[in-house]
Amino acid sequence: MRNFVKLMLAGLLVLIMAFALVGCSGQDKNDAQSEPGPSEAKKLVVGTNATFPPFEMQEGNDFTGFDMDLIRAIGEVQGFEVEIKHMDFKALVPSVQSGKIDAAIAGMSITPDRLESVDFTESYFDAGLIIAVHKDNQDIQSTEDLKGKKLAAQNGTIGAAYCEEVKKADASTEVRIFDDIGAAFMELEKGGVDAVVNDHPVTAYYLKTATDTNAKMVGDIFSADDQYGIAVKKGNAELLKALNEGLAKLKENGTYDEIYSKWF
Repeated sequence: MRNFVKLMLAGLLVLIMAFALVGCSGQDKNDAQSEPGPSEAKKLVVGTNATFPPFEMQEGNDFTGFDMDLIRAIGEVQGFEVEIKHMDFKALVPSVQSGKIDAAIAGMSITPDRLESVDFTESYFDAGLIIAVHKDNQDIQSTEDLKGKKLAAQNGTIGAAYCEEVKKADASTEVRIFDDIGAAFMELEKGGVDAVVNDHPVTAYYLKTATDTNAKMVGDIFSADDQYGIAVKKGNAELLKALNEGLAKLKENGTYDEIYSKWF
């Protein structure tokens, strides 16, 4: 009989301990859920094309440049964890549309065509186009001299669109489009094209930083109303508002000017 009682008591003790463990486990789970971890923080996945210095470029595994500093600063003041994804420039707008990325910042001009596909923040940079030629070239002095020449530009940019317009006006014009603006400049350096049509700040940065360059800028800045914006999915008013608020804060607290001075 005593053995039976002992067995009963032991069984009850095991059941009591089991219920106690289940109760503790459930409490821990609830506590963990009540405190959001890093994975639950707001993340902003931003696409770029890191071949457009000084706005975006890649150094090792890091993305640097004016745009990169700007979007990270916006993320900081608005409480976003910013993740940068590098992709082809022409893939940025479709990726925003499909939701593959939340936003795109890549020296992207706000144009009527793009506004049909995505929404843009307030402009954050005034750009404009400039012509670059070989330093020995005396034939090209302005946009009027581009007809009938070999022109180069980066894929998907307003510089590329302008080159195509020149070709429409004069069919003898040859247009070469490169995925990387650096490749367009290299082609100019070796004499493969007569001119590169590109955003003025990017061309100026190239001439400032390139070693032993044979290129120079000619003529005046044109398409001076060209402005850059951050693209978001059409109708995403909440994200658009958050980005515009962040941009306004950076301009108000002086951070925008600090980033600008760093790169220009």
